[in-house]
Parts: sequence; structure tokens; C-alpha cells
Amino acid sequence: MNIELTGTTSNASTKNNHQSTENTNSCSVSVDEDLNTQKNHSSSFVIKSEEVFDENDSNQNNIQLPTNEDLLFAESQARGNRFTDLFGMVIICLLIAFGGFLFGFDLGYIGGMFGMANFKQYFGTFHKSTQKYYFTNAKTGIIVSIFNIGACFGGIILSGLPNKYGRKFALSSVCIIYVIGVLIQITCTKHKHAWIQLLIGRLVSGFGFGGVGSTAPMMLAETAPARLRSMCVSFYQLMVTFGVFIGKCCNLGTKNYPDSSSAQWRIQIGLCFLWALLMMTGITFVPESARYLVQKDRIEDARKTLSILNKVPGDDVLLQRELDIIVSAIESEKLAGKGTYKDLLSTKTKVFQRMVMGIMLQTLQQFTGANYFLYYGTIVFKAVGLKDSYKTSVIIGIVNFGSTFFSLFVVHRYGRRQVLLTGAACMAVCMIIYAVIGSKKLYIGGYSADAATSKSAGDVMIAFTCIYIFIYSISWAPLAFVVCAESFPLNVKSLCVSINMGTHLMWASIISFFTPFITGAIHFSYGYVFFGCLVFSVFYVFFFVPETKNLTLEEVNDLWMDDVVPWKSANWVPYARRGGNYNEEALKNTNTKGFKKFF
Repeated sequence: MNIELTGTTSNASTKNNHQSTENTNSCSVSVDEDLNTQKNHSSSFVIKSEEVFDENDSNQNNIQLPTNEDLLFAESQARGNRFTDLFGMVIICLLIAFGGFLFGFDLGYIGGMFGMANFKQYFGTFHKSTQKYYFTNAKTGIIVSIFNIGACFGGIILSGLPNKYGRKFALSSVCIIYVIGVLIQITCTKHKHAWIQLLIGRLVSGFGFGGVGSTAPMMLAETAPARLRSMCVSFYQLMVTFGVFIGKCCNLGTKNYPDSSSAQWRIQIGLCFLWALLMMTGITFVPESARYLVQKDRIEDARKTLSILNKVPGDDVLLQRELDIIVSAIESEKLAGKGTYKDLLSTKTKVFQRMVMGIMLQTLQQFTGANYFLYYGTIVFKAVGLKDSYKTSVIIGIVNFGSTFFSLFVVHRYGRRQVLLTGAACMAVCMIIYAVIGSKKLYIGGYSADAATSKSAGDVMIAFTCIYIFIYSISWAPLAFVVCAESFPLNVKSLCVSINMGTHLMWASIISFFTPFITGAIHFSYGYVFFGCLVFSVFYVFFFVPETKNLTLEEVNDLWMDDVVPWKSANWVPYARRGGNYNEEALKNTNTKGFKKFF
């Protein structure tokens, strides 16, 4: 059985080239669908004779071009998307995404250590009147946030490594920096200024992770095929949540060590050695980014990478098509020159608009309030009145990790905008309920240091926290990274992604540092702040974030260059797939005013 796909293909992948090319080729492609008869599962293509359209031929407008989904489906069928083919791609992407585990593990274990007696003895402050060790709000905030501060600087300073030495080398080298920081932490001895050594170690580890955080999502976006990119980039968030879960389980397991044993906290820090070793070992099995190799004029190496990733021979026609698109895009970017920080301010290439969008998405992701629960969950649930808040934190970790598996389906099935809009709206509902009950119903007779709490109110707060974490994990948690990873042209991608990641970590640092002070002052009314931010997020996504589902990285760039208004971007069609009735101008303008745009 043969599938006929008839369409127009241009001689370039960018808009400017499309405008300058007068002749458009018509090709009819026949794809042999009987995969069992194909050698090495290679697709069979027959390119028929070239024919130049007559400009006066009225039949051109009647040509029915395949949709984006049609071509993606045909590509899947032609390549033989067997389970083994997909499994290999998934494993490679998981190895790259494991960098997210380093961040998630820190996010999961650090908050719980403040309740451990031996950790207090080593790094806390001795209270003479009570004869006990404790942590001030300032010390708690700085110990938690210093990792993110280091990561913020690391993401920016180390951003040049991927473009200069390659994605694989960059990921391996920054893991060594991370390990040095872990070594500084685990060798802490009990003395007055031990907490300073802990801070330095966390700062260095964070600096190393900054390089991981700015490189891994970018490499994922470049490695995964268009039809699986949203799911594969979401693996990064999956690994973050897995790290959070393991970190909280470590809290639960080590808290039972004797208070005199430093194993309460050394075991958790020591495990970071293992995670870094797994990261460096795994990355050796990952092929280098094809886009990086083409950028360095290593075309044959890029062909080998695409062959490994797609499980097809190097002379496969679809592989050659993909390679040609990458080469064409990179040649266009080379003509534009090497990306510099000055290029980030360019409104002509829409880089500035994209960078602002990325910064806003990372900012709004942090202001959803998720890290309020993930960093300080143990402390929050203790305030609700739970006797063993560690167990509840583990439950939150399970919800967070488990729901991320569901998110792999959601981000692959539905559009980015739809999921971000729905997620922000639903989280806003959960947060306002959490804040109202916490500020009005939790404390019996009003708040005081020794006030009794209502168990039913506490149970409702925990329930809505779990619902909130579930929604966050399938929407904003993965998609903020997905959209940022696929939005930038290659010549400035590493700079933009590092700035976006730096923004993410900067706000994570600020929120984690000030949260102890804010909760000490306004308690659960803190939820009202996050509620307002979530409402704002709905409006921002609607008006400023375009839909990029099922588009290649090169087509995403074309989408931005076309000046399509975001709320109509789902109807945008790539140049090579447009028919004569396609109305480009209708997507650029709208006569609808105000709130009517929402409908």
C-alpha cells in the first residue's frame, strides 16, 4: 500500500529564503508502508520529475497539502516506530535528563535536614537559655538558597562550554565541579564556623549544577525528534521530581539514626557522589548533538548521530531530509554571525521577544509557589499539626513524581498553551482554598506560637496541596522548560537558555531565602501572593506565548518571524505545507478587542 503526499517544498528553511526563491518545486512522494519488506527498516522514497508551476495556473490553489500531523505520522510509519526504536531514543534522552536529578535531590533532602538533631548541632546556633541548637530564619534561608545562587552564576558563566567544546564535554566537566562542592560539604567537622564550610560547598556544587541545568534541556531539545520533543524534554522535569522523591525518602530513612551520629546528614550528602558518577558514566553513551556537529562542519559525524538516534542507515532518505534542514538552518544562522549578548536585544530577529518570554515563563513558574512546598514541606506540615511531617513530605514526593509520568502524555497530546493556561487556572483555585483555610480556619482561636490546630482544616490543606502538586507536575513544571528549550535560534540558544535557567535559579534562591521570614510574618496568608501570580500567569500565557506543538526547531523560528499573534498560533502552518488558500495575514492581525480574545 502506498501513501501519496503531494506538496510544495522550498529551497530554504527560513522565511527570507522563501521570499527570495521564485521557483517552487512540486514533488510527489511515495512512502512504502510495508515495513516488513524494507531492509533495515529504511523508508522507500520515489522523487518524481521536477516541474515548475505556471504562475497563471489556477489549479495551484486547489492543491491539497498534507497537514503537519500528516507528515509527522507518515514519517513515523516510514521509519518503523517499533518499541525498540522508541526505547533507544527514550534511554538516550533519560541519560541526558539525569542532570535534573541532581537538582531534584537537593530540593528534596535539604529542607528535611533542618529538623535533624545532629545537623543542628553541627551547623545551628546554640540557644543559651533553652540549652538547645536551632536555626535562625536567616541561616535557614541562606543555607537553602546558596545552592541556587551558585547555580545561577554557573549557568551564565559556563554557558559558553556547550558551543565551544560540545554538549557532552560540557555536561561531564561541570559534574566534576559539582563533585568538588560535595567533597567540601561532606568533610565538615564540628566547630563554630562549620556552617560557613557547608555554605561554600553548596555554593560550588550549585555552580557546577548551573552548567548542567543550562546544557541538558538544550541538548534534549536538539536530540529528540519533533514528534517526541515535548515528551523527551519533559524527562528533565521527570528526573527533577524523581530526585525530590529520593531526597525525601532519604530524610525519612536517616532521621532514625542516633542524634549523636553525623550519618543523619552525611549519608544524604555522600549520595551526591553516586549521582554525579552515574551522570558522567551515562553521558559517555550519548551521541553528540547533531546540530552542534553541523555547526562545527562535521557533517558525517552529524549523520552518524542521526542514524543512531533514529535507528536507520546513514543513507536513509528521511535522515538526509532532516540533515538538510539542520544544515540549511545553521548556514542561515552563520550568515547572521556568531551569537553575542548584543544579539539578544535584536527585535528584528525576534530574539529579544523570545528571551523576554523565556524569562517570564521561568519567573512565573517559580511564583506558582511549588518550591514553597518542596523546600519547606516538612516545616509546613509540622505547622499544620502533623506529628511525623517527614512521612507527609514523602507522600508529596510520590504525588510529584508519579504525576510527572502522566505529564509525559499530557505535554505530548495537548498543546503547550492549552496545558499552561489550564494548569495556572486550576492551581490558582487550589492555592486560594489553601490560603483561606490556613489563614482563617486552621488555628483554633487565632494564631499564636502554641495555638491548637484543627485537624479537619489541616487535612483539607494537605489534600489541596496534593492536588496542586499534581497539576503543577503535569503543566508548568515540564512545559516552562520545554517552551524555553525549543524557542531560540541555534546561534544564541546557549546564551538564551543559560539566561532563562539563571532566571529560574535566581527566583528560586530569592523565594527559598525569604520564605522563612514571610511565613514567620504572615503564615499561610503567603498563599494569597502565589494566587495573584497564578492569575497573572493565565493572562501572560494567553497574550504572549505561541503554540509550538509538533513543529521542528527550525519551524519554531519561522513561526516567530511570521509575527503570528499567540492566540492564533495553533493555526499556523509551516511554509512547505501551505496551500493556495492559506491566509497568512489573518494570523497576524485581530479585530477582536479586550476579553473577547479569550473566546
